[in-house]
Amino acid sequence: MDQGQDDAMSTHDGHGSDVARQGDGYGATAVRLDQGHVEVPAGLAERFANPGLPRHTPRMGDVDAAAAKRAERQVATLFGLSMLGTIVFLVAYFAVDQHATAFIPGIGTTDLYHVVLGVSLGVSLLGIGVGAIHWAKTLMPDVEMVEERHTLRASEDDRDRAVANFVEGGETSQLNRRPVLLMSLGGALGLFSLPLLVQLVGGLGPVNIGELKHTIWKKGDKLVRDPEKTPIRADQVTIGSVFHVLPESIKDSEHPLEDKGKAAVLLMRLDPDDIKVKKERDWGHDGIVAYSKICTHVGCPVGLYEQTTHHLLCPCHQSTFDVTEDCKVIFGPAKRPLPQLKITVDSDGYLIADAPFDQPVGPSFWERDRK
Repeated sequence: MDQGQDDAMSTHDGHGSDVARQGDGYGATAVRLDQGHVEVPAGLAERFANPGLPRHTPRMGDVDAAAAKRAERQVATLFGLSMLGTIVFLVAYFAVDQHATAFIPGIGTTDLYHVVLGVSLGVSLLGIGVGAIHWAKTLMPDVEMVEERHTLRASEDDRDRAVANFVEGGETSQLNRRPVLLMSLGGALGLFSLPLLVQLVGGLGPVNIGELKHTIWKKGDKLVRDPEKTPIRADQVTIGSVFHVLPESIKDSEHPLEDKGKAAVLLMRLDPDDIKVKKERDWGHDGIVAYSKICTHVGCPVGLYEQTTHHLLCPCHQSTFDVTEDCKVIFGPAKRPLPQLKITVDSDGYLIADAPFDQPVGPSFWERDRK
């Protein structure tokens, strides 16, 4: 590039005028911002010629009416498949047993309810997406149009021409000529909205409110270590130690993962003089207290205990609970204390539950109440 080109491409013209570089993908121009003047470096346009738009290649649907009709049927079939997937989702949502299992090759035994919901909803969405793409590739016009930028308010002729182009686009999309496409697309989109509405109203599945409010803890359940499932004697819990515990009845649970997710408890021992709340002291045993491990914010496992400060920390969003004050929230987004499990010891000195939780554990939900 010669000296004249260097001057033209600089960010200052030597006379106090600011110059900005602009690129269009093929070359560059220097724009004098204070005067609105545009300078093109000598020879730049010749070296970076605009290649223009590629030639239009006619498709089968453009030249063969039978091919266009065949593409129309294929698109309608895909939309119909989407509708079928949506119907299967809605039926399975209410009809399939939540606890049913099935063996799937390559996966193994898994939850049938969620597999059916996931596959049917995926088919529903896939049918709409693939159908729309196939429609665009085979029937909609593929000629590129270029609209130059201009002032925000166009002339009346340009505005009329834009409306005409929009109307023409609707006509060339063949919605009027091919009503089966319009009806099948409307049906697919209309039905696809129903699962979203069902999930908004009913959550991710039918819910037994009683299952949310209660865990498998019951009076007399021994506290056992997780995952060893061995019982714990009171004299084994020293000051500063922490045990991750479950009810002994977890061994006989039909749904151990689900029950464990609600029944997990943290057991720790404090100096009784450090406990500031009478209820907490009465519900424990000689400074040993048990609290739900499920954070009351969004249900993450609370597992970080600071012995010096007696704080429990949730690692997900840093909600912090003070164990000396009945696990009240002292920092973070959680709004409720961790529920306490009332404990005692049996005749052999093993720690047992004196009562189930007196309130739902974990995050709040609309139907939640204290009892």
